[in-house]
Amino acid sequence: MSDDLIPESPVKRNRMATALVLPALAALLIWCIWLLDQGLDLQLRQFGLYPRELKGLIGIAAAPLLHGDWEHIFNNSTAVVMLGWCLMYFYPRMAGRVVLLTWLIGGLGVWLIGRGGPPHVGASGVIYGMAAFLFTSGMLRGQRTLMALSLLVVFLYGSLVWGIFPILEDMSWEGHLCGAFIGLALAFLHRRVPPAVSDPRPAFLDEEDEEPPAPYLEDDAGDVVDEHELAWKRKLAERAERPGNVSTTWDE
Repeated sequence: MSDDLIPESPVKRNRMATALVLPALAALLIWCIWLLDQGLDLQLRQFGLYPRELKGLIGIAAAPLLHGDWEHIFNNSTAVVMLGWCLMYFYPRMAGRVVLLTWLIGGLGVWLIGRGGPPHVGASGVIYGMAAFLFTSGMLRGQRTLMALSLLVVFLYGSLVWGIFPILEDMSWEGHLCGAFIGLALAFLHRRVPPAVSDPRPAFLDEEDEEPPAPYLEDDAGDVVDEHELAWKRKLAERAERPGNVSTTWDE
């Protein structure tokens, strides 16, 4: 039986749903922190990332969980769910590593090169890291499915590329740049790690149906006999034996 006819296991059928669990929980955590901050006036932005200041070191871990306004958190949380699901579904073996290293090393990069002034907050650095990793991994591996994912990332988040340039004054382009660089580097370093999906194999007939019957047989003496020639001779013999048929012979 062809492999394509074997029913999928429940684990494989539910993998698309389970891949959404952690990204959804991350988005829920971000929203809960923001709502508590707004409702109780906790002023959590003070725990953001202040470049080259000791108090800003805590922001390396805390900044991705903090956001300024509802538009900021809405855009980031939807990207976390979308890109996080893609990362968990297609690259589950690397998903945690990509998020953690982009979070911490990217945050350290912002602490080193970021501008002073208001604290840097938001999960956009991690988002840039996931987007860069997904796009680059799909291009490097050359699989049709993963390349289609790369094009989808470009279609949905291609405008993010402008965020790595110092265009807007109140935008942490340093965080975007560091996150994208870490995601790009991780894609190259882990290009040998196999993804969780592969290109679909075309469904053909079963292997035993694909093989045509052998046109040659062997007789008792071991000589090769043409089966088509034998069938033709049998038809001639049957016609010669029927009443009323005239057969012609030539004497040697």
